Amino acid sequence: MADYLRTLFLHPPSFEGFDGGAGARYQARREVRSFWYPTWLAQPAALVPGSRLVDAPPAGLGLADVVPLARDYDLAVLHTSTPSFPHDVRVAEALKAANPALRVGFVGAHVAVQREAALQASPAIDFVTGNEFDFTIEEVARGRDLASVAGLSYRTNGHVRRTLERPVLEDMDRLPFVVDVYRRDLVVEQYFIGYLLHPYVSLYTGRGCRSKCTFCLWPQTVGGHRYRTRSVEHVVAEIALARRYFPQVREYFFDDDTFTDDLPRAEAIARGLGTLGVTWSCNAKANVPYATLKVLKDNGLRLLLVGYESGDQGILNHIKKGVRVDLAREFTRNAKALGIKIHGTFIVGLPGETRETIAATIRFAREIDPDTIQVSLAAPYPGTALHQEALERGWLNGNGLVDGDGVQASALGYPELPREEIFAALETFYRRFYFRPRKMLTLGAEMLRDPAMGRRRLREGRDFLRFLSRRRSPSPS
Repeated sequence: MADYLRTLFLHPPSFEGFDGGAGARYQARREVRSFWYPTWLAQPAALVPGSRLVDAPPAGLGLADVVPLARDYDLAVLHTSTPSFPHDVRVAEALKAANPALRVGFVGAHVAVQREAALQASPAIDFVTGNEFDFTIEEVARGRDLASVAGLSYRTNGHVRRTLERPVLEDMDRLPFVVDVYRRDLVVEQYFIGYLLHPYVSLYTGRGCRSKCTFCLWPQTVGGHRYRTRSVEHVVAEIALARRYFPQVREYFFDDDTFTDDLPRAEAIARGLGTLGVTWSCNAKANVPYATLKVLKDNGLRLLLVGYESGDQGILNHIKKGVRVDLAREFTRNAKALGIKIHGTFIVGLPGETRETIAATIRFAREIDPDTIQVSLAAPYPGTALHQEALERGWLNGNGLVDGDGVQASALGYPELPREEIFAALETFYRRFYFRPRKMLTLGAEMLRDPAMGRRRLREGRDFLRFLSRRRSPSPS
């Protein structure tokens, strides 16, 4: 086997409680503290023998903890995001100061869509990668000259060079299992999501999404709009291995953008998981037919994470969601009838939003009544159609996607609906959904049935109330 550079994969420390660099579905501090697995870093780490993955946020590591690591490595690969990029640059500079010979590369959607600007941010960044960077990083770690590695941009003699684009990975089974890296470098108990059983493990079974949602970051920057998948056998084998590695894990989550994009495959994976007797959950679109839902439920599905986004059909059409409100209602009724839990996600401040559409979405959420919800502010990430539209229409306020504490901020404002009202709608939405007697009784009953969940719900409830109290007026970015 060829010699590899001593390689560190690092999800850098940034905002306290921020989980937006290496695998989060939403790049900000949330109203309830949560941590996703750094799967996008674990995947190339699995390709590089002798590498190490350090996930600073859930491990509670600060800059002083990670800088000494620089002296032990030849190559450091940092996963960055738009909100955390300035912090991540400072981490790179500190690593470089500790070891000037260290080669530092940045990966992630933010640098994939603006490579030259990222390199110009600091001389500490030696290279940045394009969309799928697994084998790009593997070749860099083998010590190849950067000019010969497809899929990256680098600096040489004061100039920025871009290599040939790397072909999209078609054979997804070429990717090794990430759970080997999880076992080697991570502590599963440090990862928790409010609506998932704890401890949990998440991973991807494919990349890309067939939907064309204008706001969604991953398909427009790193994944693409074709759903490229691992084989059913490959997925089931990894879960079987994970069961042996992590007998304490109570739930597996498939973090594919839309796991239900391929219904026959989803059913086949479900049947394989059914033979293992595991509990699992996934991302889904609000259009899965009853027959498929039943197969999934009968084979261990517990929960679906569903992006409803809005209760207004005009907004859904504008953002190219590809879902009808009436069909979303039917889907939700079917899932509930089968006993499938739903974590519904909504967005306020999308193009076309008015006071009336916000009220309609809140009514819609209360009517379909998911078990839990997440409400986000519309976030125009660079590289998305929403960002381009916002630039062209003058909707951006220049204050960034998060505030000074890493909490989501109102980046968009409209002549008829200023950002302050959009910001305030977040608290209104949460209060009107959760502070209902029926919902509070339901959540209370769940806490009594599961004492561990009850303790966690109490902590989350405390964090949630603190979050609402902080958001009574927008914080400056």
